[in-house]
Amino acid sequence: MVGSDSRSGLTPDQEQALATGGDTGAGRTDSIILIHIPKSGRSTMVSIPRDSYVDIPGNGKDKINAAFAFGGAPLLVQTVEGATGIHIDHYVEIGFDGFSGMVDAVGGIDVCLKQPMNDPLAGVNLPAGCQKLKGPQALGFVRSRATALADLDRMNNQRQFMSSLMKKATSASTFLNPFRLLPLIDGTAKSLTVDNGDHLWNLAGLAWAMKGDMVTTTVPIGGFEDEDGSGNVALWDHDKADQFFGALAKDQQIPDSLLTVG
Repeated sequence: MVGSDSRSGLTPDQEQALATGGDTGAGRTDSIILIHIPKSGRSTMVSIPRDSYVDIPGNGKDKINAAFAFGGAPLLVQTVEGATGIHIDHYVEIGFDGFSGMVDAVGGIDVCLKQPMNDPLAGVNLPAGCQKLKGPQALGFVRSRATALADLDRMNNQRQFMSSLMKKATSASTFLNPFRLLPLIDGTAKSLTVDNGDHLWNLAGLAWAMKGDMVTTTVPIGGFEDEDGSGNVALWDHDKADQFFGALAKDQQIPDSLLTVG
């Protein structure tokens, strides 16, 4: 599941309303989330840091989100498969406008913040505590890096957002309300890019798998360093990452010792 920073299709007024910051050239991935749905047991949502320093086929080593800029979804999927050793069965991508519209279609999503969030660049100013976010606020919530742990906090926020959105999308208040359900279906169909052969019922299966008590975590990180041509990058703890993704590849639960709790 990929959140793209593409501004394609947005008017200047929409860009301003969503605080996208305007065109940035070739689109990159603002978030990369790997979701494993097992034959039995809890589903797992794994955030892959966009600054992860990995091999990109045909392009050497670089940040993983550069794969999207170099070769779009096919190269990104190939890069994730190579880095994790896991075959990707389905791909879904959503841009800024579609993201905001889906949140509004379900009547907003509920999140809880431990600290206030004030980030003019992301267009968001939120108090601490539990609250309901509308579309533009939710977009700012998952984009902001203006926190103590920057991208690590942002990945935690993205996972919290996805869990809340899927819970709301599969709730009775949405399914029994045509004024929410129909806009959600219509907006989902228009705003998401999916892999060849994927359909809305694949997304419905994903939503149901994500509505319950999920395991949410991040790839084990070993540290950060500066690389010429790439800037500051995130380095995986490869021993732990091999065990981490090896468990998912075998359709097993990741050992608790390898989980990153946000």
